[in-house]
Amino acid sequence: MTDDLLARHRAVLPSWMPLYYAEPIELVSGSGRRVVDAQGRSYLDFFGGVLTNMIGYDIPEIREAVERQLATGIVHSSTLYLIRQQVELAEKIAQRSGIADARVFFTNSGTEANEAALLVATNHRRSHQILAVRNSYHGRSYAAMGVTGNRNWSASAFNPLQVAWLHSGDRVRGLLARLSAEEQVDAAVEDLREVLATQTAGDVAALIAEPIQGVGGFVHPPDGLFAGWKKVLDEHGILFIADEVQTGWGRTGEHFWGYQAHGVTPDLLTFAKGIGNGFALAGVVGRAEVLQAVPAISFSTFGGNPISTAAGNAVLDYLIEHDLQANAARVGAILADGLRSAVGGLDCVAEVRGKGLMLGVEFVRPGTSEPDPALTNQVFEACRSGGLLAGKGGLYGNVLRMGPPLTLTEEEAHEGLAILVDAIRSSAGVAA
Repeated sequence: MTDDLLARHRAVLPSWMPLYYAEPIELVSGSGRRVVDAQGRSYLDFFGGVLTNMIGYDIPEIREAVERQLATGIVHSSTLYLIRQQVELAEKIAQRSGIADARVFFTNSGTEANEAALLVATNHRRSHQILAVRNSYHGRSYAAMGVTGNRNWSASAFNPLQVAWLHSGDRVRGLLARLSAEEQVDAAVEDLREVLATQTAGDVAALIAEPIQGVGGFVHPPDGLFAGWKKVLDEHGILFIADEVQTGWGRTGEHFWGYQAHGVTPDLLTFAKGIGNGFALAGVVGRAEVLQAVPAISFSTFGGNPISTAAGNAVLDYLIEHDLQANAARVGAILADGLRSAVGGLDCVAEVRGKGLMLGVEFVRPGTSEPDPALTNQVFEACRSGGLLAGKGGLYGNVLRMGPPLTLTEEEAHEGLAILVDAIRSSAGVAA
């Protein structure tokens, strides 16, 4: 029984590991974009294991690729040996990264990928000074937490890095929120120059930034901001790290990588989540001269293992063959336009934002910009009651997050939209 499993969970797992819903659920099977819980209730999944089950559930091409590797008897060999699946996937990612003369280092998670990028950048620049963005999230290890600009996710004040903070792209609150997009870019670039002049010793290693902030509630700056920032970075030789853990692989619809909306190319790019479709697979790709700036032996025991990279190859091939980036743009527009039309005008909805299949709705107390996490949780629970799984996020826990599999159909988009609209309007006390 789920209740028994919940009690067992609480008896052996730490209390700081959150569980969704007032009555937590166990997912026991899945197919396509739907999952079934231990009570037999089916849900349309709009969160995909936190944007990780990117292709959906029980996809034959991925299952068969993994089964072929399992049949060889080699689940693990370590990277001390050649791994064909790893090399093939690295070739594909390097070619698609947009980075010239690229090298790829595989890890198991986005946290490890960002940790590796920070290791490389600080070695290359011989400096532990980092620029990071407020409201960001980059992982749970010491260095990754050190560049995370969200105190809810910073479990330790210890930091091996010296960090200076830049403004986020928040359009609801903050010093830059009241500005137009063009003015916001100009102000953010001016702020970067001032931060470099006042908060650093000059020899900064890198700026790390998410094109769209995941845990931060899908906040994103105006297109072109990274180009403005990079012009300043290049003047000082500072590296740019694009954290594409949630924005990569065409999820934004308009581009394969989130950074491409800004007309720049990063020195390092981190990836994770969707590329494994549930298998532990992540990594960093960057210019050879930068990525190879590690003055000692380093490798990841499980990073790029035969099973995960077999899955990764199948995922990337499926993604490209089915043009899921175009699908993300198409069905994402159904959701975004539908939400803005049906609930965007409510006085409790501060903003409907995002790109492609990475969408958020921010809730506030009516007529203010004051966050309303209680209403957000009501909507969240109402979605579940209606048969839809969504996510939560934002600095104040007041953003409903949607990151469905990129295989979402138009029919499923309309189905999910109807549940979302009903959940929001009923929770806000608005008649249907």
